[in-house]
Amino acid sequence: MKQSKAKTAALYGLLIALSFTLSYLEHLLPLPVGIPGVKLGLANLVVVTALYLLGAKKAFPVAVVRILLAGLAFGNAFSLLYSLAGGMLSFFVMLLCRRTKLSPVGVSVAGGVSHNVGQIAVAAAVMRTARIVYYLPVLLGAGLGTGLLIGLIAAPVIRRLKKGNINLHIL
Repeated sequence: MKQSKAKTAALYGLLIALSFTLSYLEHLLPLPVGIPGVKLGLANLVVVTALYLLGAKKAFPVAVVRILLAGLAFGNAFSLLYSLAGGMLSFFVMLLCRRTKLSPVGVSVAGGVSHNVGQIAVAAAVMRTARIVYYLPVLLGAGLGTGLLIGLIAAPVIRRLKKGNINLHIL
């Protein structure tokens, strides 16, 4: 049975609002690590969870709209470009990893690392130099750590939502 457009809009609104709120929280409370560009990636918790519970077709709009909203609200044209590149590469890498039956932790780590690769690629193009690649190992380490943390949070959330038989497939 096909669900109503109102329920579909409500679920998308809820997921986008939650991911945007996590982006805002992260904007207010940056990580005190002293490494430019390193963020925890809290909003990716929503994307990873949606990818596992709803599938790629339904998780993708959540990721894109959240990136656009956060970029417009908290950044500038360059930060939006970096976020889109990192976010889209991250999403498609996570999708591929999800299809290989990788755990939410592994998927999140792959997403965190690939997000930084996408951002470095855009930075190299914008700055017209490959020298920025020297910063990649630092960002890869950060992506590994933050991806691991987000994955460790996402795994029990996904398990509990599945166990609770919460009907998220209303889209």
